[in-house]
Amino acid sequence: MLFLLLSIVSSAGIFLIFRLIEKRGVKNFPVIVINYFTAAILGFALNSRTAAEPVHFPAVFYALAMLIGILFILMFFVVARSSQKAGMAVTTIAGKMSVILPILFSIIYDVHDTISLLKTLGILVALAGVLLTIYKKRTQLPEPASIYLPVVLFFGMGSIDSLIKLAQYEYISDTNLSLFTTILFSISALSGLLASIFHRGRFRSIFTPRAFLWGVLLGGVNFGSIYFLVKTLNYIHPEHGAIDSSVVFGINNIGIVALSVILGVLLFQEELSGINKAGILICIIATILLAYAG
Repeated sequence: MLFLLLSIVSSAGIFLIFRLIEKRGVKNFPVIVINYFTAAILGFALNSRTAAEPVHFPAVFYALAMLIGILFILMFFVVARSSQKAGMAVTTIAGKMSVILPILFSIIYDVHDTISLLKTLGILVALAGVLLTIYKKRTQLPEPASIYLPVVLFFGMGSIDSLIKLAQYEYISDTNLSLFTTILFSISALSGLLASIFHRGRFRSIFTPRAFLWGVLLGGVNFGSIYFLVKTLNYIHPEHGAIDSSVVFGINNIGIVALSVILGVLLFQEELSGINKAGILICIIATILLAYAG
């Protein structure tokens, strides 16, 4: 459970850093690019310590790492575009509800992950709790022409977590996890750098001191969010008596949402509606249900 807690804290740290750079007027794009380079360097440093000798992995191992890395940077653009066109509320809901896909994938693909009445109830309660926790009143509905953006985000984010589960289940162990993250984040970094080259202003902004500082901080927690999540999934085995992977994704998502909301209240004086408070309570109940179901 320690790795799961560290994954939740790291992911909530991503939210915190984005809120801080927004308040300080720092542009997102250069911070994102530097963040991926930082995460790749951390993966490389850890891999150098754990890899005692060269090991050859199947091509699919590298292909999955590269595909996830490309999807990471693509989803960044989708989030930005969806927030502008469909609205922040719809975009946030689409991103958080995407946890349905890795949960279903884990149940279907992982032979150790079984479905039960208690787990089904816990997942449904968790989704309701997350939805209520992030609920915000809207003044207008998104334009019909832009509704595809949150749909793409839903399937894109869900596919990333599902692919991470696939890679972890088939190919990733503690010895090659650092190598996997190095490839993943390196591809994201190079993709972001290539995208910035076609936009002179963005390319120059990458080398500003503020962007570098926030990018390094973001890269640290971003690396942790993936590294510790996979470490948690690696310990899902009957011998360890650990919880199912579908439960891990559910609790991880609940924890990120709840901790992010709490940080928003404590650090940024964000107000919670009665619906949001009810959502947090439901998230706690869902966590208990999923823990027992696992």
